[in-house]
Amino acid sequence: MSATRSILRRRVLTLLVATLATVGAALGLAAPAFAITHSSATSQLRAANISWTSSGNCSDRNVPTCTSFTGVRQATIDGIITFKRASGCAVTITAGTEVGHAGGTYSHWNGYKLDIALSTCIQNYISANYTYVGYIAGFGYQYRAPSGNLYTKEGSHWDILFYSCGGC
Repeated sequence: MSATRSILRRRVLTLLVATLATVGAALGLAAPAFAITHSSATSQLRAANISWTSSGNCSDRNVPTCTSFTGVRQATIDGIITFKRASGCAVTITAGTEVGHAGGTYSHWNGYKLDIALSTCIQNYISANYTYVGYIAGFGYQYRAPSGNLYTKEGSHWDILFYSCGGC
């Protein structure tokens, strides 16, 4: 194979990869999807001034009264940090990846969801800036952020599904 042909192949391959990355980013598929450790998540949350609480005062993923971040996606942590910065509200996480939540692909266990405590500031920000989807029977009042992330007010807390980092 000639040198010119080899260079042309590399350029075409580079263009193809760049195009796929751009399309993926436009569809929200390029957000970091890897899972991180509890320690890494808590360090990032602490640095962003986001607190968390556990009714069991623990972080064991296999105990439903704990609040664990083991296996949370980096995009989920980036998403809650983005939300806090955008809203200017105090944020307290009340549930992470521990057992005791509904299953499925986009679940707490798989690192896509966090629950946060209710506050007037958070309610006002969500209702003013996100699109109201409606009442979802069995769940609650749902809003969609421009990023596609879903915020569902489930009575005592907000259940947030992070498809992406929310524009981080």
